[in-house]
Amino acid sequence: MKSGMLNRQYTALIVPVGVNIMLAVSLNLVTGFLGELSLGHACFMSIGAYTGALISTSMELPSYAEFFLALIAGGVMAAVFGFLIGVPVLRLHGDYLAIVTLAFGEIVKSVLNALPFTNGSKGLSKIPMYSNYQHYTLVFILVILTIVIITNLVKSRHGRAICSLRDNYIASESIGIPVSRFKVLAFVIGAFFAGIAGVVYAHNVGIIKPTTFDYNKSIEILVIVVLGGMGSIKGSIIAAVILTVLPEMLRGADDYRMLLYSIVLIVMMLFNNSEVKERLLEMNLFKRHQKEVD
Repeated sequence: MKSGMLNRQYTALIVPVGVNIMLAVSLNLVTGFLGELSLGHACFMSIGAYTGALISTSMELPSYAEFFLALIAGGVMAAVFGFLIGVPVLRLHGDYLAIVTLAFGEIVKSVLNALPFTNGSKGLSKIPMYSNYQHYTLVFILVILTIVIITNLVKSRHGRAICSLRDNYIASESIGIPVSRFKVLAFVIGAFFAGIAGVVYAHNVGIIKPTTFDYNKSIEILVIVVLGGMGSIKGSIIAAVILTVLPEMLRGADDYRMLLYSIVLIVMMLFNNSEVKERLLEMNLFKRHQKEVD
């Protein structure tokens, strides 16, 4: 009996793991590859979640058609808001951008609390469970599509231009790269996939509230990206899996759960930092070798 309960417990984590992977990979495009610190990623997730939930609860279509429409609408709506906020906000840098995106997320949460059709602070309920653990294959396909699209984007010409902005903003602008356009492009694509992750989340839990998508959720996603390594898609995937499964693994140790969780976070960060130092050392040694050869 315990074995069966354990299996159901970890099977139910498949969808949350997939959602966190999509969120982490899409945020990594903005924070890791573009080099801009955003603390409003949960805001785009909430826009997608509410849009998809409103569509699936108000329309009467076949389940797969309804869920597909909710996915597209949720992603597009989040991308539209990503464009609207990205155009003025991406003129800022560093801490200023982080503060503004954080504030925007709180504004969206307050609006969701006030709107009548979102049911205010009570949230939306009775959302069809189109993406629960019984439909994990569909969620797996969405996760793979997210990873493949963002990976190919990073390796493309546009992706190299986005990475150049992170490495040297002034040099990129001086050689004719349209800085604003590529910044907004990365921001919109990241928002689009965050919206899709929100739709999957809403149709997995069946009920959503504005408080679910507060700044704590944005920081949680950022922690996954930082622990996995800025600019590392593989690292984001591994960190998303570990940080989603770890709290469930520590559920038996109620008294020491948060202590053990914090220790694991510190160890992961120290390990990640040592890896970065090793890579930088290897790069310096390689450059010195090249100079000696020349």
